[in-house]
Amino acid sequence: MIIVPLKEGENIDRGLKKFKRKFEKTGVVKELRRRKQFEKPSVIARAQRKKAIYVQQLRDAAEASMM
Repeated sequence: MIIVPLKEGENIDRGLKKFKRKFEKTGVVKELRRRKQFEKPSVIARAQRKKAIYVQQLRDAAEASMM
C-alpha cells in the first residue's frame, strides 16, 4: 500500500504528484502489461539473443571508430 503523507497546508495536487511518482516506481503497470499476454520462453530467449547481438555490434563499431 502506498502512503503519501501531506504536510499541513500542502496542496492536494502536489500530493497527487508524489503518489503518481511512487506508484510509477513500484512498476505495477509495467508488470501488468507484461503479464497480459503470454510469451513462450523460446520467444523471450530469441529476443534476448537479438538484443545481445545488437549491443555487441554497437560496441564493435565504437571500438573500431576509436582506432
